[in-house]
Amino acid sequence: MKKLVLRCFPFLYKWRVQQLILKRHIINFNPKIVYARERQTNLIGNICKRHKSVLRRVLQNSDPILQENKIKNLNLALGHLDGIVINPGETFSFWRLVGKTTRAKGYIDGLMLSNGEVRTGPGGGLCQLANMLFWLALHTPLEIKERHHHSFDLFPDDRRVIPFGTGTSIFYNYIDLQFYNPTSCKFQFHLFLSDDFLEGSIQCSDDLEFIYKIEERNHQFYEKEGRWYRTNEIWRLELSKEDHTVVHERLIMVNNSEVKYMKPGVSM
Repeated sequence: MKKLVLRCFPFLYKWRVQQLILKRHIINFNPKIVYARERQTNLIGNICKRHKSVLRRVLQNSDPILQENKIKNLNLALGHLDGIVINPGETFSFWRLVGKTTRAKGYIDGLMLSNGEVRTGPGGGLCQLANMLFWLALHTPLEIKERHHHSFDLFPDDRRVIPFGTGTSIFYNYIDLQFYNPTSCKFQFHLFLSDDFLEGSIQCSDDLEFIYKIEERNHQFYEKEGRWYRTNEIWRLELSKEDHTVVHERLIMVNNSEVKYMKPGVSM
């Protein structure tokens, strides 16, 4: 009902967005929260996890030029995130570092998800960068302070190498991605673009006690009232460095999203 009202009265949606943006600005003034700001060009310590994701994917009914625009947007945002250090007790905030993605800053139109729908706007495509950061952080003891999942699964698994649901939704500035560092170690992101991939790693200043592994459980598609949904669980496992046995495991998230593409073998 709420989404229907906002669609019928667009000015209410814009007013609500501005209200939420202002509310987040007020929260950001909290002196008890120390946000990560330090950037170093030299990489620290040891690599905890490396990953790369395809820059150009097959997306149904989307203009290929938007993929090229996304790459330009990613390159701009990387300038604020590559080399960022999360010191002990600090909180990493995606939007505190990247800022608002305006045309004045050079951002151009790319694909965006807003209010459960696909649209275009300046800075579109940065979800891929947030997904990268989230996946890397999952392989460390960093605590996920804020993460929002997509209510819709819009695109099929074209060359997807990580479990469904390990992405994240972002929207300036109130739908944020945040990590908290509860350890005595420093963590650092290293991010860059190659010809075909967004590539990244997360470094740690010290040797970690465990190896971190992400495991998907109970994945399934199911139908409800004529609509298809996809669900799974994401677990983080702490493995012994000596024999890789599981020392501890923790349920990180349960995903449940409506599927907006054709499921193989099923007529929708």
